[in-house]
Amino acid sequence: MIDTGGLRRGITLDMNGELVKVTDFQHVKQGRGSAFVRMTMRNLRTGSTTQDTFNAGTKFQTARLERRHVQFLYQDGEDYNFMDIDSFDQFSLPKDVLGESTNYLKENDTIDLLTYQEAPVDVELPVTVNLKVTQTDPGHRGDTATGATKPATLESGLTVTVPLFINEEDIVKVDTRTGEYLERVT
Repeated sequence: MIDTGGLRRGITLDMNGELVKVTDFQHVKQGRGSAFVRMTMRNLRTGSTTQDTFNAGTKFQTARLERRHVQFLYQDGEDYNFMDIDSFDQFSLPKDVLGESTNYLKENDTIDLLTYQEAPVDVELPVTVNLKVTQTDPGHRGDTATGATKPATLESGLTVTVPLFINEEDIVKVDTRTGEYLERVT
């Protein structure tokens, strides 16, 4: 059990038989009245996002998730194929189970698969990933003094905002929590 003071992003809760992942929360204390928590949650089975308000001190049941190390092999239409590193079993997951994580997957990456009662419900990515820039406009000389940025499409299909000195074929580090460019790797 956990109360509103122990909430954090990424924690998985069992709310009325449904598994939800906390994507955002905010403690609110108004001048009059009691404090409350406004929480945004993503249902891990349906993928829907909801926002709800709870009184301060409300207790929640945490879900016990099992963690397996898996390697991403390839994408086949809407299915993503993985291999368990320990048992070498291969299996596929639909895109709706993976959600936004598909923007950061590339072949041969190792990630953690989270399961609940033997059923896969979510994946946990590393905090940063390195992805190759596949398309971006060239930067113009002289524009760099303003700290200008431009959009770049990465090998996974994700579009991020990068500085003007980034070119095609460069490898950039991206934060998987926010989807933001961090630095150029090579």
